[in-house]
Amino acid sequence: MTDDKKLAHLLRQPRRAGLYRLTRPLANALAPAAQAAGFPILGCDLSSCADKADFLDRIAAALRFPEWFGHNWDALTDCLGDLGWLPADGYVIVLANADPFRASAEAAFDTALEIFDEAAQDWANEGVPMWIFVDTGARAARLRELP
Repeated sequence: MTDDKKLAHLLRQPRRAGLYRLTRPLANALAPAAQAAGFPILGCDLSSCADKADFLDRIAAALRFPEWFGHNWDALTDCLGDLGWLPADGYVIVLANADPFRASAEAAFDTALEIFDEAAQDWANEGVPMWIFVDTGARAARLRELP
């Protein structure tokens, strides 16, 4: 089995899904594996993201949130828990270039990770894998690493 097939197999497992640090080798394999698993890969570039408002604007655009999105943490929780406008058997979300956001708004960064982690757990309970990969050089407590 190729590495892409192994990763695609892993991506289909809801109980393994969650919040992970995006490493360079993983970044190269992720798109083909998500495609093989039949999951959309949704990327959000956080380069120069400075604060909570900027983050919420970027994530709303990247995940194609509906117009009713309220641009606050509760609305982010609601949208991540619904995704009815983006039906899929699983989700792969990449938060690219996250270090500027982490450096300029650490509390907001940590809150965002907590919300994404909880959403992934809720989806796993429904049998739907939601993978969130965070492109950061830092090792945040919430971020797991794939072997």
